[in-house]
Amino acid sequence: MPENNSNGLQTETLDLPGWKHVYSGKVRDLYVPADDATAAEAGQDCVLVVASDRISAYDHVLSSEIPDKGRILTQLSLWWFEQLGVEHHVLASTAAEGVPAEVEGRAMICKRLEMFPVECIARGYLTGSGLAEYRKSGTVCDIPLPAGLVDGSRLEHAIFTPSAKAEVGEHDENITYDDVVAMVGDDIAARLSELTLKIYTRAEEIARGRGIILADTKVEFGIDTATGVITLGDEVLTPDSSRFWDASTYEPGKAQPSYDKQFVRDWLTSAESGWDRSGDTPPPALPADVVEKTRARYVEAYEKLTGRTFA
Repeated sequence: MPENNSNGLQTETLDLPGWKHVYSGKVRDLYVPADDATAAEAGQDCVLVVASDRISAYDHVLSSEIPDKGRILTQLSLWWFEQLGVEHHVLASTAAEGVPAEVEGRAMICKRLEMFPVECIARGYLTGSGLAEYRKSGTVCDIPLPAGLVDGSRLEHAIFTPSAKAEVGEHDENITYDDVVAMVGDDIAARLSELTLKIYTRAEEIARGRGIILADTKVEFGIDTATGVITLGDEVLTPDSSRFWDASTYEPGKAQPSYDKQFVRDWLTSAESGWDRSGDTPPPALPADVVEKTRARYVEAYEKLTGRTFA
């Protein structure tokens, strides 16, 4: 049934036997065990993360959905978790392991983590908000970069450029490494930077071998309260959390076509949509062709990265 959550989103809460809905974000819904039997089977301190087909752009959750998006991003995240060699939060991902059959394929049972209030971002290429800061000051998150870089320039070394998490509907704010130290302390800040760059370096190498450039990515970490270990959570290396480019068409000095919501953003800012991004009116529904093209890009990213066919 539809319900309005504390963050202002209207979402479709599912009736999942043994699980109780507790929160909805922009694109994912969280459930916790509703009874002792479910808790014992799934792990006492766990959460069911269900990916929806919702899509967000410019800090708005759109009324239109992208068919299969939840399944594509969940399956891609699960594939990446297997490649990275870092501690992650996934406990189970199939019905045989306890995931409700109604959401199998787009849900994971995960360890409940105490999340850090930091979006951990690694950039190997200059674009987006990093490019905007660089053009003003020659830096990204106060990290000095060489002169003469352009949109799409590859950096000599990937850099850690964190941001502070924002509430739904608000903008994440770029922060400095010193800001992270002030928030979580020296040791944890150093570990977050180390893990983020390790994940980016490994993923960039894998993606490049499949003809895709990983320009930047956002990851999130938390503490596993049972072990005290810093653990990778949320989704990882999907088109919603990363910027993927086709290596065959890569050309520094201009905006690169990307495997993400590009068709959505382009249409929303076009004259055809009639939407005023700076106003208070929510974005309009997406045309069918924009939905289809966006889905196709998600599927293409999944298939090129994993080598699997999306069914």
